[in-house]
Amino acid sequence: MSGRGRFPGPDRFEYLQALVTEFQDTDSSEAREQVLANLANFSYDPRNMEDLLRLQVTELFLDMLTEESENLVEFGIGGLCNLSVVPACRDQVLQSDGVALVTGCLSSRREETVLSAIGTLMNLATAAAWRTASPTPPCCTACCASPCPRAPGCAAWPASSCRTAAPPRRGRGWPSPWFWLHTQDRALERLHTAPCHWL
Repeated sequence: MSGRGRFPGPDRFEYLQALVTEFQDTDSSEAREQVLANLANFSYDPRNMEDLLRLQVTELFLDMLTEESENLVEFGIGGLCNLSVVPACRDQVLQSDGVALVTGCLSSRREETVLSAIGTLMNLATAAAWRTASPTPPCCTACCASPCPRAPGCAAWPASSCRTAAPPRRGRGWPSPWFWLHTQDRALERLHTAPCHWL
């Protein structure tokens, strides 16, 4: 089944459900990667988020973070980065002890995986359960050790999010965390050699 960018509203849930079923039933590694990439892309659209949560796609994305395939990990954390703007998704991640899984992605050799992990941690930082009085959260320490050249500069982002009020909830047209991460390239290039610290 190939992904589609748009489809009629009444067919939305059925189509996403078919994708999840195909992912669970197929024995083809290539097909699993393609379907997971489609689910990650669909998780960017706020109109799909409620249906994806009903289909327990949050748990599916979390499960992918321990896979040996770097593609599955990249697509899984990318989808989780998008879905984690939703409070219900953040609650699922926290209740499933998913923070450790997300933080583990910071050691990936793939830049996209690392940046998506940072974006997810930024979103989780808006949840009350994630706010902490600790001077240096473990995720920030892990960012500094990440092979991704932009990660140390990003390390202060989750930390500063912990100290500030939660950002507005994303609605239709609200940019994905991927958007914010990739539009900060120039600033991060200047920051990536700085020591990890709180803002």
